[in-house]
Amino acid sequence: MGKKTVAVLFGSISSEYEVSLRSAASVLRNIPRDRYDVVMLGITKDGRWFEYAGSIDDIESDRWLQNGPVTPAFISPDRGAGGILRLLPDGPQPVAVDAVFPVLHGEHSEDGAIQGLLEMAGLAYVGCGVLASAACMDKAVTHTILEAAGIEMTPYTVLTRGALAHFDETERMLAAKHGYPMFIKPANTGSSVGVGKAKDAGGLCAALSEAFRFDRKVIAETAVVGDELECAVLGNFDRAEASCVGEIVPRHEFYDYSGKYLDDSTDLYIPARISGEASERIRQTAVRAFAAMGCTGLSRVDFFLTREGRVVLNEINTLPGFTSISMYPKLFEAVGLPYPELISRLIELAFEKHTDI
Repeated sequence: MGKKTVAVLFGSISSEYEVSLRSAASVLRNIPRDRYDVVMLGITKDGRWFEYAGSIDDIESDRWLQNGPVTPAFISPDRGAGGILRLLPDGPQPVAVDAVFPVLHGEHSEDGAIQGLLEMAGLAYVGCGVLASAACMDKAVTHTILEAAGIEMTPYTVLTRGALAHFDETERMLAAKHGYPMFIKPANTGSSVGVGKAKDAGGLCAALSEAFRFDRKVIAETAVVGDELECAVLGNFDRAEASCVGEIVPRHEFYDYSGKYLDDSTDLYIPARISGEASERIRQTAVRAFAAMGCTGLSRVDFFLTREGRVVLNEINTLPGFTSISMYPKLFEAVGLPYPELISRLIELAFEKHTDI
């Protein structure tokens, strides 16, 4: 049986473009080349698509477009194309692929947009489908679904831009409901983009203004005091398994973008320094949340463990970071699944989902 061809997608017009480049470089260095042929397909910040055939290092450093070589190419929704259309001077050339690994983060990437294109193209792809991607991306929708499933989350309030026009009224309402400090988050970003911690009215106004730069809908959440924990999930629908639990100890004010991707300002403990009983409750809750949201392939589920022992789900991320310091691959590596094998499992799960009616 011959090797399968996998298109690895990176970049995009998302605010998390740079994270995607780092994640994609890590995936490309670890994907088993004895099992898969790889096509690299990059999307620029302004939305242009190119097949890329240069070094992985130039992806990571964002020199891929300048240094090339690149050829205009894109995934065609026309199933007759078989995957990619390469645009050559003498006309379009189809490039058949068996599966797509969208190593993309943020809006237009893990919110169902790219997944809809891949569904139209009839291609197997790694990760959640359209509905689960969109629902998990929108933090307010995630709250609604998981709380209906009996999973405890942080108390929250949904806000629209009118909240800033009537700030005094908004501030009184949020202070009474959530107290200070509170967290302000764009509803549809990941990697802590646009997230702020408000300690007083002035900080709240600044945090809301920043969050509304990224989304028309914002949520305010009560700050939960407790250990910050993460659990990786792998599988399809209700046939999923959880990794061990990892612990995040930020040295910044909270686990922000820099702490996740740019510096060593976060201490990671794998496994987490919690009891076996608490760890098992978190693992079970992660799998329950994965199934309730209709997830497939992978997700990283983030929790708080309070001083009273309550397990509070914070967020679920359907395309978590895959950089060299990212928790998702580290958590499965800790339970005996090396990075290259993890990538193979994800690709095989994509084929499984594609043929599962």
